[in-house]
Amino acid sequence: MISARTYRAAALPALSALVVLALAGCDPDDLAAESGGGTSGGANGGAQSAEGFGVSPLDNPDGTKPGLAPLTGDADRAAARKIIEKVATKGRGPKTGYERSKFGSAWKDGIDGIPLARNGCDTRNDLLARDGKDIEHRSGSDCVVVSLKLKDPYTGKSIDWRKQQATEVQIDHVMPLSYNWQMGAARWNETKRQQIANDPLNLLPVDGPANNAKRDSGPAAWLPPYKPVRCSYAVRFAQVSLKYELPVTAPDKQAMLAQCGG
Repeated sequence: MISARTYRAAALPALSALVVLALAGCDPDDLAAESGGGTSGGANGGAQSAEGFGVSPLDNPDGTKPGLAPLTGDADRAAARKIIEKVATKGRGPKTGYERSKFGSAWKDGIDGIPLARNGCDTRNDLLARDGKDIEHRSGSDCVVVSLKLKDPYTGKSIDWRKQQATEVQIDHVMPLSYNWQMGAARWNETKRQQIANDPLNLLPVDGPANNAKRDSGPAAWLPPYKPVRCSYAVRFAQVSLKYELPVTAPDKQAMLAQCGG
C-alpha cells in the first residue's frame, strides 16, 4: 500500500504544519453534506508536467499519482481512444432510491480494496496531499491539510486554498455517484459502493464552482471548461468505468471519444 506520508515525502517537499476543512463531492447532495495536470507524460514516464497539472492518466491507471495532465500527442490520444473504446454502453436507469449515504459516510479511511486505504488519514486529506503543492498541515498532524496550492485541471487556473475558503476547492467524483447508481451501482453491495466513492482513481481536487456546475452529469452534458484536459478527463472517466464494470450511456461514450479525436 502507498501511504499518504510517502507522497508528501516524494512529491510534496515543503511540508509545514496547521488545520483542515470539509470539501464537497460531485453530486448536489454531496455539496450540502460534505462541503466544508500541462504537457502529457504519455507512455514515456509520467513525470510531473511542466505546467504543474500532474500526471497523464495513461501513466496513472490506479489514481495514486497526482493530478490530471492534458494529452497532446497523437500517440497518446490514439492510446486514449483504445481505452475509451472498451467501455460498454447502456441507457441511464432511474435515480430512484439514490442517497449519498448508500455509498457510505464521506471520506472513510477504512475501506479495503483501494489504494491509500487504512493509512491513518481520511480520503479527502489523502487527495489534497496527492495533488496539492506547498502543503500546510494542522499543528502536530502529518495528515490534516489546512492550505495548499492547486493547479486545477478543470479550469486551468492556479488556486491558493486555505480553510477560510473551504468550498473553493472540492473533491470531485469523476464518475458521479448518482450516475454510478443509475448505471448499475444500485445493485451493488455497500462495500463495493464505498470503494468507488473513496477510490483515488475516481477522485480529483478541483475548482469548487466548476464542480458545482458539473453536478451528476456525464461527459455528453458536461466537460471541463479547460479544453486541453478534456481528453484526459474522458480517459479517467473510462478508467473508472472499466475498473468497476459500469457502462456509460451511448452519447457519453461518443462525447468521450470525440475529446480524443475519435
